[in-house]
Amino acid sequence: MEVKVKAHVAPWKIEEVKTLKGLIKSKPVVAIVDMMDVPAPQLQEIRAKIRDKVKLRMSRNTLIERALKEAAEELNNPKLAELANYIERGAAILVTDMNPFKLYKMLEENKSPAPVKAGQVAPCDIKVEKGSTGMPPGPFLSELKRVGIPAAIEKGKIAIKEDKVVVKKGEVVSQEVANVLNKLGIKPVKVGLNILAVYEDGIIYTPETLKVDEEKIKEDIQRAFQNAMNLAFNIAYPAKEVLPLLIQKAYMDAKALALEIGYVTKETAGDILAKAQAQALALASKLPDEALDDEIKAKLSSTQTSVEVKEEKKEKEEEKKEEEKKEDSGVAGLALLF
Repeated sequence: MEVKVKAHVAPWKIEEVKTLKGLIKSKPVVAIVDMMDVPAPQLQEIRAKIRDKVKLRMSRNTLIERALKEAAEELNNPKLAELANYIERGAAILVTDMNPFKLYKMLEENKSPAPVKAGQVAPCDIKVEKGSTGMPPGPFLSELKRVGIPAAIEKGKIAIKEDKVVVKKGEVVSQEVANVLNKLGIKPVKVGLNILAVYEDGIIYTPETLKVDEEKIKEDIQRAFQNAMNLAFNIAYPAKEVLPLLIQKAYMDAKALALEIGYVTKETAGDILAKAQAQALALASKLPDEALDDEIKAKLSSTQTSVEVKEEKKEKEEEKKEEEKKEDSGVAGLALLF
């Protein structure tokens, strides 16, 4: 006869799972965050900043997983249970009313610079910039050289001679490099709550999806808007944004056509009369003086003077440009003698 023995579960674990389930059910957005590398003082500071916007609870990974699966079953929501697949390291449950993208941005903005630790994988290229370290000559000079940083004594202080990448992204930071970076006060990493995954409305978002380049998106939207405006204008699509431009173009085209055919309206009368006068004076200029009255002669004289002034001004500008070219050529010729 086989006897099944029911495993004993500590009462505090049952209560913890119950608390976690209540938390998961309380908000529409549920996130798994990693807070293993966050020092206690910085964690307290982050909690204080985000307390009004999110609820956060750290627990054992196994209990978080159990709470997610039980909550998903009770809510008849299998997708929520998939959030358990992203639990790792020092996980915590975070719930909020914020959409996942705003949540990710807020948590990123609340991260703070921190020194890198030995054995840690570099999240980016770690570079040491040239310049004085402010430290007096001593053993630190040898430490710099051992990790490949060119250094020397300048004006009684240890100085780094050139910029140097000491650890590339993805490489493990050695103890020696970590010590040097800490002494230089370089804090190449940011610590805070790292999102592992976020659930909202049947969708699970990962950090790769949530990391958005806002400036690029703005540029893309502006470019798309301009392209749409150009297309709508060219095909005369009567959108409210395009209508003022289309009306303005229609007005200019209609006026140009009216001027071309001599159609007189209150908008074109002045231009048509001016054009007719110019044509009449051009014709009069070809007639002998005895065929013209004094008024026409005066107008022709005035027009001729205006034309001569313009031509004289143009000639002077051309002469000035020619002189400048000659001067430049002369300077270039003198330069060749030296």
